[in-house]
Amino acid sequence: MEAQARAEKCAKIMLESDSATKHVGIKLDKIGPGFAKMSMKVRSYHLNGHNICHGGFIFTLADSTFAFACNSYNELTVAQFNTINFIEIAEVGELLIATAEETNKRGRTGIYDVRVIGSDNRVIAEMRGCSRKLDGRHFTEEGE
Repeated sequence: MEAQARAEKCAKIMLESDSATKHVGIKLDKIGPGFAKMSMKVRSYHLNGHNICHGGFIFTLADSTFAFACNSYNELTVAQFNTINFIEIAEVGELLIATAEETNKRGRTGIYDVRVIGSDNRVIAEMRGCSRKLDGRHFTEEGE
């Protein structure tokens, strides 16, 4: 199976059962091997007590994007650890776009950088995630 087709099939399978991602309004915009792009429009229910987007929702956007990127190889993969830096605030009505890119993948571990940008291309947050491959696959491929 071609790598792009594999990534698309994995994303489709994951998105069907990812209630958390769908519940907060995150949409998958693009997927590829080791890569994902997702977006979320900041709504009133995303706001914290300062009337700005709660960091937890920004983290969820970054984490979901990371998850789709590291699961694009038809290998069940979870986060082992990650760190996030919040750089700017995000306000209601703003479209946040997260891009996750694989920087290293070896054995059972992968490293991914995620950048969340706001409507005017300012960097809202940056996250680095480390993934850990589990046993199993999202689907059975021909010849397995």
